Amino acid sequence: MDARLTLNGHVSDLGGGFVVRRLLPAARRQSVGPFIFFDHFGPLVQQPDAQTDVRPHPHIGLATVTYLFEGAMMHRDSLGSVQRIEPGAINWMTAGSGIVHSERTPDDLRHVTRPMHGLQLWVALPQALEEVSPSFTHTPADAIPEVRLPGCCVRVLVGQGWQVSSPVKAASPTLYLDVQLDAGCSLDLPALAPEMAVYTVAQALTLDGEALPAQTMAMLSGATRLANEGDAPARFVVIGGEPLDGPRFIWWNFVSSDKARITRAAQDWADARFANVPGETERIELPARRPW
Repeated sequence: MDARLTLNGHVSDLGGGFVVRRLLPAARRQSVGPFIFFDHFGPLVQQPDAQTDVRPHPHIGLATVTYLFEGAMMHRDSLGSVQRIEPGAINWMTAGSGIVHSERTPDDLRHVTRPMHGLQLWVALPQALEEVSPSFTHTPADAIPEVRLPGCCVRVLVGQGWQVSSPVKAASPTLYLDVQLDAGCSLDLPALAPEMAVYTVAQALTLDGEALPAQTMAMLSGATRLANEGDAPARFVVIGGEPLDGPRFIWWNFVSSDKARITRAAQDWADARFANVPGETERIELPARRPW
């Protein structure tokens, strides 16, 4: 078998013990399908009064896709959306021409010990839709289809597989699966998209007989057999879709096929030309080093 590209990511502590492992973008791979950003946060246990809120900040040219395994967060954005995000739901925020949002601990959890574990991904919008009007869509956990296979449960978060389709509407052909695999069991994963990758959330797996350590992303070149040779259930996600329609530039929270558009967005945020999030008075300022 040809050498398989794997990514280990890098780990950052964003404060308060909030640890994030970033897999995409990477020096060796910018994207998988339309996914251009992949953050795995936690698992961690937050102490009462831990300050891990993400204050209002802007985005353009992308869609954020938030998915929790444990915990809860409160999403607010400049459209007036207010949504509690809980495990199993898909929250798809299209930034397009520009949106501002915050992600905070719900008030009822601020003074208790609480777990937090999940993924936040960014999807680069097709070039023709980079300036689309912003929007936010919440798809509850009970609306996500599940496929039960021997020793395996596949949640089809976005896209299609095993004759079921997710209700989540993506801007381009997109695949996102959450898979739980019992100890000693395997899954024959079909080639469901032109580009695909698997990420081991917590436990090691084998791919076509080769070891894949925990918290590692591996690019897939077609149909693959994933096996759990451990003695406990394993969880992994699969991402993919149609390749991007050209390279993207990324700076801070902005994604675009045009460098000049990112520069304008940075100046717009500096000059307070983005819409505000109702009820919010804080914001994250631009990094000191400006783009290009």
